[in-house]
Amino acid sequence: MQIEFGLFETLAITVLVIYLGQWLRKVFPALKKYCIPSAVVGGTLVSIVICILHVTNLASFSFDSSTMNTFFYNIFFASSGCAASLALLKKGGKLVVIFSILAAVLAILQNVLALGMGTAMGMNPLVALMAGSTPLTGGHGNAASFAPIAVEMGGIGAMEVAVAAATFGLISGCLVGGPIGRRLIRKHNLDKGYVSADAPELEENGPVKAFMSSARSTKAVFILLLACGLGQLMFKGFTALMAYFGSTFSLPIHVMCMAGGIVARLVLDGSGKGDAALYESLDIVGEIALAIFVSMSIMTMQLWQLADLAFQLIAILMVQLVFAFLFCTYITYNLCGRNYDAAVIATGHSGFGLGAVPVSMATMTAVCEQYHYSRLAFFVVPLIGGFISNLTNAVIISTFLNIAAGML
Repeated sequence: MQIEFGLFETLAITVLVIYLGQWLRKVFPALKKYCIPSAVVGGTLVSIVICILHVTNLASFSFDSSTMNTFFYNIFFASSGCAASLALLKKGGKLVVIFSILAAVLAILQNVLALGMGTAMGMNPLVALMAGSTPLTGGHGNAASFAPIAVEMGGIGAMEVAVAAATFGLISGCLVGGPIGRRLIRKHNLDKGYVSADAPELEENGPVKAFMSSARSTKAVFILLLACGLGQLMFKGFTALMAYFGSTFSLPIHVMCMAGGIVARLVLDGSGKGDAALYESLDIVGEIALAIFVSMSIMTMQLWQLADLAFQLIAILMVQLVFAFLFCTYITYNLCGRNYDAAVIATGHSGFGLGAVPVSMATMTAVCEQYHYSRLAFFVVPLIGGFISNLTNAVIISTFLNIAAGML
């Protein structure tokens, strides 16, 4: 039996899934204790139920989620760009460089691991590579972009493997991020006496008291829509420029929406039109968009694709999971400062190092809800994961595709 849900039905179910996750976190305190986000909890449960119904031929579901998923995804990235104040840009400069290098190193090692294990087990090198940084650091977007290239180069089955591996990464990234942050914070007592990176922005007589209003909420939504509009214009301009020079290099639209958000924040700061309450409103709208995107993405995953994974691929992905966990816990955390911000950044790195940037933000949010908000981490992680890592990973993937092709 095929059951189809339209746009608004899909949105309504998505919200109900979030509420389900919130309820489950209350019923099972361990979920909150280990910082598993509500959207992840509810989305995963519903996705499992849908998978069971599908494989038993009881029912199949179709969701009209593509358009709204893209919309909320880009709204979220625009809000991340709006969080980039000049103070954070100055404070996070060195950390941005360090974290950019770490993200690239993890991507390289993921490909080395995938190629090494895959070829040792007799897999086609191009297919084995689709269990590396293409679906993990890159997510479903890179899987859809680079897998066809691998197929053309001789990697039969690369597309199916890449999509299934990306799905595995999305799930695992949702589940391990929170525990990583909690473990680091508790082990090193990092939440004691923590001072936020935006502390210098406080007024001399104390913190600015932010309060919500309909005017600010409306303004926040309008700013994010304008930022996304600017982002799409920048996307079209960049694409046309690359075409003019005969290059096929491109950047995804969400990167440009984030750039639009950064421009909006610089204009607000420069004109004095922004205040703490407005920026809080922007953050809240971004959090709503993030929750909807994550819930909808996980709920609509086709988990039965994982059942078709060969033993070799399952082995590679399990090792990748353990490796990413160790890398973020011991390398990312230590090199990013060994402090509270570093712990939250390590949490975020596990999110986009295994799945996608929204996974990073969801797990970081869950950790910060239990401890303290890290504005520095919420600036650095989406900047690297959503922008810089897209560039470096594309170069890394292209290089390894050529290496794998040479191994045939």
